[in-house]
Amino acid sequence: MNLSKKRTIIFIIITFVITWAAEFMLWKGGGLKNPRVQIYLSIIMMIPMIGSFLTRWITKEGLENLWLRLDFKANIKTYLIAWFGPALLILFGSALYYLIFPAKFDPEMSVLRQSLNVLGEQQTAGLTTQQLLLSILSQVLLALIMSPILNAIPCLGEEIGWRAYLLPKLADFLPRKKAVVISGVVWGIWHAPIIAMGYNYGENYPFFPWLGIIGMILFCVFVGSFLAWLTFRMESALPAAIAHGAVNGMAAVGIFFLRGTPEPFLGPYPVGIVGGFGFIVIGILCYLNIEKAKPLQF
Repeated sequence: MNLSKKRTIIFIIITFVITWAAEFMLWKGGGLKNPRVQIYLSIIMMIPMIGSFLTRWITKEGLENLWLRLDFKANIKTYLIAWFGPALLILFGSALYYLIFPAKFDPEMSVLRQSLNVLGEQQTAGLTTQQLLLSILSQVLLALIMSPILNAIPCLGEEIGWRAYLLPKLADFLPRKKAVVISGVVWGIWHAPIIAMGYNYGENYPFFPWLGIIGMILFCVFVGSFLAWLTFRMESALPAAIAHGAVNGMAAVGIFFLRGTPEPFLGPYPVGIVGGFGFIVIGILCYLNIEKAKPLQF
């Protein structure tokens, strides 16, 4: 068997066994209702990195070619795309959702006001719409700048596994396009247990949880194509980790103007078809141009 294929299989088995065992413990401990769920999920995001290092140790691969080159000065455009690109795509998808479903747009942000009041931020009740809008814009700007940094460690934990290890290994024995799709599918299936707990899509939809799992797989293929393009462009997973952090930090922006409840398979969240339309387009373009992604020059 090809050595890269062997390492790919070992990595997937190790990563899935550890992750799904940890998520089983989370489920037994109350699932998403567990008060420490965010800590659990942050730790789980580190498991792909652990899986890659265990695979390197088991197969005596060592720590060569980690795909974690920094080289900021020579690749500033790539870093800027990674940092700000996801936010633009999320804002585009949210705007598209409200254009298609104008009845869902609430300029008074009533649901947001109610949510803030429930959280104890009573001062929002007296704010005008303009004042609340300025407050939201400042928070969005802060998230745009800070989310890649704040999410850096857990997202790097995932990207060291998916883009710095799995993707190059698949590309060793498959064409890049196949490697991109397969790595995205694997990444999506990896999420299956928490999707079955109601993460991202909730529980109140037909064919629960299978439709949600399929939706997550498709989302991971399209977003994974973008992250793969960033990775191959620089031969480093660091831009992908930044972009991943930006996606996680900006994902909820669209609900600020939502009237009623989100529609998980439509939007405004980016996991919906409309809310994530920007990622679908960019994902396809990155897939079509993945063979031309510029490698890092030394």
